[in-house]
Amino acid sequence: MMEHMSGPIMTVTSARVDPTREADLIAAYRAVLAGKRPDGLVASALMRTQDYQWQIATLWRDRAALDAMRAGPEPPAAPRVFRSAGAEPVLTVFEVVEATGDVS
Repeated sequence: MMEHMSGPIMTVTSARVDPTREADLIAAYRAVLAGKRPDGLVASALMRTQDYQWQIATLWRDRAALDAMRAGPEPPAAPRVFRSAGAEPVLTVFEVVEATGDVS
């Protein structure tokens, strides 16, 4: 049985984005970064593969920080970013078990 801990959480939101909409995706992501960041957000990155698969990986201090953001008045930013570029995202939530660097 897996033991659940209250350590860092990584969310990965991904979607295939039409190449003609990449500029929209990047602009929406930059707009989110320019705004107020939720408490507990440690780091975020926008990434892509050569075949137009994009991901936003976001590191959260812990599950409580992620849950607090989700309970807030604004919908989560990563899905909004993808939808602004005409893509329907998929969200995966990971518990960080081991890592290098400062992830807390």
